[in-house]
Amino acid sequence: MTTLKSKLQDDLTTAIKARDELRSSTLRLTLTAIQKEEVAGTEARELSDDEVEKIIAREAKKRREAADAFEKGGRSDSAERERAEGEVLADYLPKQLTDDELEQLVAAAVAEAKGAGAEGPRAMGAVMKIVNPQVAGRAEGGRVAAVVKKLLAG
Repeated sequence: MTTLKSKLQDDLTTAIKARDELRSSTLRLTLTAIQKEEVAGTEARELSDDEVEKIIAREAKKRREAADAFEKGGRSDSAERERAEGEVLADYLPKQLTDDELEQLVAAAVAEAKGAGAEGPRAMGAVMKIVNPQVAGRAEGGRVAAVVKKLLAG
């Protein structure tokens, strides 16, 4: 069993014993998503820590999007619950890059792409190809793309 998955299961047990309903329900849903992924396809398999991390990130993104939707719908109590669940999941993800750190990484990638001959807005794909492995799991794709567009626009 992967270390991240076993940590989730241990934390679930602790949350249940502490009668922490929010944490236990969030971890249950996340572990269910992991188990679904493990049995998807033609053959059951054990997921690596990186794959488990991607599933946790996907679940956290679902919580953020649901919170926004609830907020727009005027259901602030449900939005607050979704945000709280997202915070629980954030404990299991790598620390997110600040805007300044992200901008520095993207600026370096833009310079590298321009050195390779990519110019203007069409260089976006080349820059994203350079930057994505560096920020994997530490910044959402939409944030990265926005910074790349901003820096390429000048």
